[in-house]
Amino acid sequence: MLAIEAAEKNTSGEIRLFVESHCEYMDPLRRAKELFAELHMHETKLHNGVLVYIAMKDRQLAIFGDAGIHEKVGSSYWAEEVHKMIEAFKKQSYVDGICGIVSDIGSALSSNFPFDPNNDRNELSNEIVFGK
Repeated sequence: MLAIEAAEKNTSGEIRLFVESHCEYMDPLRRAKELFAELHMHETKLHNGVLVYIAMKDRQLAIFGDAGIHEKVGSSYWAEEVHKMIEAFKKQSYVDGICGIVSDIGSALSSNFPFDPNNDRNELSNEIVFGK
């Protein structure tokens, strides 16, 4: 949670982390997209929300960014961030991997959606969401 707060400090963007044991689908990106909608992350003013999805026991993960940020960074950015997280997880550096990705996403968001103290507010909870 502190990593999310730190990452969002310089941006109007929003980051959420969803962790569960098992992924309901073969494709974790499909699950992330479903959860993105369920968590109402598409309702951010600038469409700059990002969901980091992790299914621990199934060893699956995905990152789903709303249209505003996806248009700025593209699919290759998300793939590279997932690769970084996989490499950290292979070393059993779960916390470092997650915090690193959250920090990287925060940097991308702040570059493309800088914080405006006059208009920005925290639109989504910074709490980690735990599934089944």
